[in-house]
Amino acid sequence: MATLHQFKEDEEKVKEEPPSLHGRAMDNLEFIRGTMQNSTEFTAVPGYGGALMGVTAIVAAIVASGQTWRFWLITWLVEACLAFAIGLLTMWQKSRLVETPLNSTPARKFAVGFAPPLLAGIILTAMLYFNGLFEYLPTAWLTLYGTAVITGGAYSVRAVPIMGWMFLALGAAAVFIPAGFGNWLMGVGFGGLHIVFGLIIARKYGG
Repeated sequence: MATLHQFKEDEEKVKEEPPSLHGRAMDNLEFIRGTMQNSTEFTAVPGYGGALMGVTAIVAAIVASGQTWRFWLITWLVEACLAFAIGLLTMWQKSRLVETPLNSTPARKFAVGFAPPLLAGIILTAMLYFNGLFEYLPTAWLTLYGTAVITGGAYSVRAVPIMGWMFLALGAAAVFIPAGFGNWLMGVGFGGLHIVFGLIIARKYGG
């Protein structure tokens, strides 16, 4: 009887092993999936959307040219809101195309890197506005936007941080040129760079 009882216990252990192995395999798969997701680049950066943002920025530079500083500021703030809407919409569309949800780990890393410099730009814009120092806005905007693109782009495709460094270079150049040329540097940066790199991203990374 003892032998038969021991045999039944061994049989029950054998029956329990497959679910246990299955559970461990599923845990391993979840770990591998999570590791791959964490190391994936954020590829939902919109190429054609970025190019469209560039077109609207060139229009803004033309409209704002030769106007008073207050009208200039209003024009570019409207452009910023329009560009943000275009970027968000086209990013959402591309995220569905490349199957990278906007709540994925790469997307969150991109947002965490991108947001702080933009927040600093908003604060600095308010400070310069209330002190009437409008001529310093192109430098601040180009520099901080470039920083945002670099830090956010560290989790994206290679073209993104490269574009950020070029924005940073334009911001540095704005320090040494007459204030009246700041508007055209904005056009070159937010317009030209967005168009060029937008088309590069669209061609290499699917839209």
